[in-house]
Amino acid sequence: MELEVRHLRALCAIDDTGSLHKAARLLGMTQPSLSTQLRRIEETLGGALFARERTGCRATPLGRVVLNRARPLVDGMRALVTETRAAGALAAGGPHLRIGSTASRAIPGWLRRLRQREHPPGGEPALRMDVSANALLRHVGDGQLDVAFVHEVEGSPLRVPPGLRCRVLVEREPQYVSLAADHPAARRRVVRLADLADDRWMVDPTVDGEWHGLLRVLRAAGLNPRILHGDYLTAASLVATGEVVALCQPTSRARPDMAIRPLDGDPIGVRLVLAARTEAELDAVYGDLEDAYWEAARQAPAYRERLPDAASA
Repeated sequence: MELEVRHLRALCAIDDTGSLHKAARLLGMTQPSLSTQLRRIEETLGGALFARERTGCRATPLGRVVLNRARPLVDGMRALVTETRAAGALAAGGPHLRIGSTASRAIPGWLRRLRQREHPPGGEPALRMDVSANALLRHVGDGQLDVAFVHEVEGSPLRVPPGLRCRVLVEREPQYVSLAADHPAARRRVVRLADLADDRWMVDPTVDGEWHGLLRVLRAAGLNPRILHGDYLTAASLVATGEVVALCQPTSRARPDMAIRPLDGDPIGVRLVLAARTEAELDAVYGDLEDAYWEAARQAPAYRERLPDAASA
């Protein structure tokens, strides 16, 4: 087996994410396929490159040597692709604005504002959604996206590629809880974690930092509930039937079968960040994003009543 750039990229992804599962998702592969590829790479190089531990994958001394050589090559290839795409886009009359984002109620209003511009920056915007903030930041860094709007869970710092510019939209957005409309705690305007001591929680473990953030908050409150793993679309269905409760964004909207409530003391929050390669790219879209976010916030009753007067006006 001869090593190729894609093999080196896979090694860097495993090291960056610390997980075969997350690396496979980042690379658009299945975990078994990535595991097989890693085994063949290790056979070619004559030793283990990563130690598989309970908490994830950690580079061995040999792995660190290989990674130190691999990263400049991978970065060089990314730069080549980025520059080539940019040159091709200019020849074709200019690129579309390529936006990446984790889930947010601000997205519809943001895209609407960008499209309503007489001359949108970069033309008609294109959108790429991903649960992984770190993956989106990497895509901005390697030129696949122009800007990314992401959230950073407290206690789980984002891995920002070198050279990226970041602008904070909201320093700390408190996370709320979604629960069945007939849940006893839904009668309260503010829910205590102790009110949910007997409930099962659902969290999406592929959202960077989400599982660890929830676990940390529950343990700090002296709770050890059962936590189920699943995507948030499934979680919403199970919340409505009373099977689970789940964290949610404060801009989420209640439904006849689901209540949205703040948590007492706002024990968990996220930082909302816009990232791009240049300040000019941030300037071009930040104002529209800011307006769209506060518009969504004002449309969420449980959040609106807790906003500063200037934001809720």
